[in-house]
Amino acid sequence: MSALCTGLMAGLFFAYDISVMPGLAELDDRAYAAAMQRFNAVIDGSALFGLVFLASLASTVASAVLAFRRKWRAVALPLVAAACCYTAVLVITVAINLPLNAELAALGDPATARDLPEVIDDFKSVWVPVNILRTVLCVLSLGALCSALVRYGRATAPLRRV
Repeated sequence: MSALCTGLMAGLFFAYDISVMPGLAELDDRAYAAAMQRFNAVIDGSALFGLVFLASLASTVASAVLAFRRKWRAVALPLVAAACCYTAVLVITVAINLPLNAELAALGDPATARDLPEVIDDFKSVWVPVNILRTVLCVLSLGALCSALVRYGRATAPLRRV
């Protein structure tokens, strides 16, 4: 479950990096702001997004605890690395992306917003690189989870032969 949820999150962030944000960058500031406001409202209101976003970390931490209890350190260590990377994603999202999204929502109607070009330039200059960082951290977390799965297979292979 950890790998599935983390893979979904990495894919979402990656899709924004390679398609959504470059596509939005071609719009004028009003259209850009309106589209981002809508995207954010949909994601913020999605129970499925919240479930997958939080389940990734919860299932990874639970797996790490279980691996440590079973003394499978070779499995537990990449799980801890995965949890650390994903925790960074969570912290970045809460500390940077969500406040930026809230500021953008507070603009109200982009057609009547003051200083819109500066607001959008400031938003893009932070949101875009931070999202790339979230993508990288999710991919690193996913890689660590895959390593843990391989190590788990090796650790339990003798048990299956019996």
